[in-house]
Amino acid sequence: MVSEADSRPDRGRQGRSEKRTSSQTGTTRREPARTITIDSEHAGRRLDKFLRSRLKGVPAGLIFRLLRQGRLRVNGRKAPQDHRLRAGDVIDIPELRIDSTAAPQCGVPPTLLEQMRNAVLHEDQDLLIVDKPAGVAVHKGTDVPAGVIEALRELRPELPELELCHRLDRDTSGVLAVAKRPSMLRYLHGLLRDGEEEIERHYVALVAGSWPSEREVLDAPLRREAARVVVDPAGQRAETHVRVKRRIGSRATLLEARLLTGRKHQIRVHLQHAGHPIAGDDRYGDEGFNRRVASRGGAGLYLHAAKLVIPKPDGTDLVVRAPIPRRWEQLLKAGL
Repeated sequence: MVSEADSRPDRGRQGRSEKRTSSQTGTTRREPARTITIDSEHAGRRLDKFLRSRLKGVPAGLIFRLLRQGRLRVNGRKAPQDHRLRAGDVIDIPELRIDSTAAPQCGVPPTLLEQMRNAVLHEDQDLLIVDKPAGVAVHKGTDVPAGVIEALRELRPELPELELCHRLDRDTSGVLAVAKRPSMLRYLHGLLRDGEEEIERHYVALVAGSWPSEREVLDAPLRREAARVVVDPAGQRAETHVRVKRRIGSRATLLEARLLTGRKHQIRVHLQHAGHPIAGDDRYGDEGFNRRVASRGGAGLYLHAAKLVIPKPDGTDLVVRAPIPRRWEQLLKAGL
């Protein structure tokens, strides 16, 4: 745990931790000056990312301005925002005056809190793994007041370091891992970057047509193009492994897809490029097939993160599964 102390002389010696306090004066929130001492858990993190996670509710623009002005210092000196923290570094944070009207805080909708309260699949000292509902974003955005991570932070205030380990598209459901500690976040990011054969991300997808059983590897390179992703020989390497789980008559196939890389919209684009778009995909899908699926089983993307296998630092494998959503059942029974 990092050590925090109020830096005002009459509040006791430096290094003594205390709860953060704030006072309201009109529309201005004031937070007292304090120091934060970095321990080994946070060593290696970028200064700006650490501060944004630690100073929740403080506008990012204010943090960056204080860094540029040298008013927010590390070991008594001005530090760049990309400074890599080391154990023992001492960050001096000046008194903060925040205009509450400049950055209105939107609360997490009660319905989302209830969804996430009942979504936990696994929890240990390092990880909180949930079954993300379809239609819920993983984090807030321009048109999204709150997502999974904001809901979890509100539900679990005793876990101040919660961070997403990876992402799922808003319309994709299933297993989503959240790190409780920065060291686990760094470890998993390393696996996702360099250990693609070790960490296993398994999805199920309902696709149009009869998938050829012999086709098991999709490796078309992908490139982002505005709001879409396209296949491009000059794009980034992308590899998806697939196998047939079940045929739904002659009109559709239930596939298992394993990500070897994690490009944006990778499974959706790979399957569409192969001629078998995912049911309910309003960006890369087939409109006629989507209408037929919606009439039989309801609208929405039929892509689900079903299993995650994480090799943990102690040598054991953590295997977490999320059941196929109930809305799929009627369609799979009725056929197409």
